Amino acid sequence: MTQAQPTMRVQAELAARVCAIGARTQRDTAGSIALEIDAIRRLARANGLYPAAVVAQALESALGRGERGPLIDGWLALLRDAVGCERHDTAACETFAAACSVRLTA
Repeated sequence: MTQAQPTMRVQAELAARVCAIGARTQRDTAGSIALEIDAIRRLARANGLYPAAVVAQALESALGRGERGPLIDGWLALLRDAVGCERHDTAACETFAAACSVRLTA
């Protein structure tokens, strides 16, 4: 098994979780979504998927500020992109953090 295979497996699991959350955003409470996003953030960080961890943390903050509905859908799209990102370095994290900042002001 190559080094990339475990990462790809984790990325696939995280992507499935993000899609599942997206399918339920209209029915779930902000608290339950936040718990799932926290689990995604922890799993991403533990596996070196730092851009996904950065976006998940920003999404948790957005939920805490009261963002709901279609606003969360936009955050989930950004999280899907971060989960699928092939780069996990500081520059990739900064790029996703900048995208989160743009979402905050939009």
